[in-house]
Amino acid sequence: MSIADSILSVNNDLPIRTDLPVHSGKVRSVYWLTDKDSRRLIADKGYAVPNDTPLAIMVISDRISAFDCIWHGEGGMLGVPGKGAALNAISNHWFELFKQQGLADSHILDIPHPFVWIVQKARPVMIEAICRQYITGSMWRAYEKGERHFCGIQLEEGLKQDSKLANLLITPSTKGILKGIPNVPEADDVNITQQDILDNYSAFNFEKRQDVELYEKLLTEGFQVISQALEGIEQIFVDTKFEFGYVKDLVGNNKLIYMDEVGTPDSSRIWDAEQYTQGNVVENSKEGFRQLLLNHFPDPDILLNKNRMQERQQLAADNALPVDVLMQVSNTYTEIAEKITGKSLVVSDNPKQEIIQILKRDYQLID
Repeated sequence: MSIADSILSVNNDLPIRTDLPVHSGKVRSVYWLTDKDSRRLIADKGYAVPNDTPLAIMVISDRISAFDCIWHGEGGMLGVPGKGAALNAISNHWFELFKQQGLADSHILDIPHPFVWIVQKARPVMIEAICRQYITGSMWRAYEKGERHFCGIQLEEGLKQDSKLANLLITPSTKGILKGIPNVPEADDVNITQQDILDNYSAFNFEKRQDVELYEKLLTEGFQVISQALEGIEQIFVDTKFEFGYVKDLVGNNKLIYMDEVGTPDSSRIWDAEQYTQGNVVENSKEGFRQLLLNHFPDPDILLNKNRMQERQQLAADNALPVDVLMQVSNTYTEIAEKITGKSLVVSDNPKQEIIQILKRDYQLID
């Protein structure tokens, strides 16, 4: 079997029983189960949720997105081998650690396969919660141009690229287009301040004002838990994105949880600590792929300028990347996953067939 065959690139065509359209994001696809199947699984598997909780099957893919585009390789390579399994393994590891440390639960109820989560329905908080411990990436580019205010926070003069910040910064942005919030433009992914959130907490889907404090606590403590664990394997946790939502607990009360993924090479920057002490930045995350794209194309402004999105999408569609580039990314994801989890990553020859077999045999979700 070829490398291309082992890549799960299309994940929205599985024959899972559902009454609703499959929601397909850049990397994951979500299949909402029927009410009957949700109730049956809750009873059969003993999930600690109310028996009328809607459940979904979330299937990850090996697709790689960067600069809001999906990229592909030569020879029909429509993703990165091992990427999906690596992302899920890393998230599973951190979610488990958060639970052990008494931080908060996640939306995951079950893990039938390395590519699959069974999740309970969550009501998302409409914030991309970003934590930064170092000045790099978009923040450095803005700082270099003279910007000193970020999400209501004033940065001091004289910072150097990739240097450690005096404090962990929370720099949130909007998740989706939110309307009617004073001083917040009606656009996706715009920076907001802590005061914006406190003054308009219900517009961001928080239940109560105190939950804004809880979200900040879970954000900073979650960052610290991962950062300390990465220090132990000589890695630096540079910055990351968290997402939060509300789910029902067993007695029907709403609780704030972590959702989506956490501490992965897709949602975070991770640097090699030994190299950093020698003055080199070696990325163990998708940032290395982003830098590669910026260096690969003659006009990097296409990738950085939101007003050139049509050109950018055309660029991604028209350019098959060299196989060795995608294999380099594969090695980065696989190696960091194995370092974090302390386990070998099992990469399947035919993940789609395996998923179908397990969901049919063990969960009766496929006719």
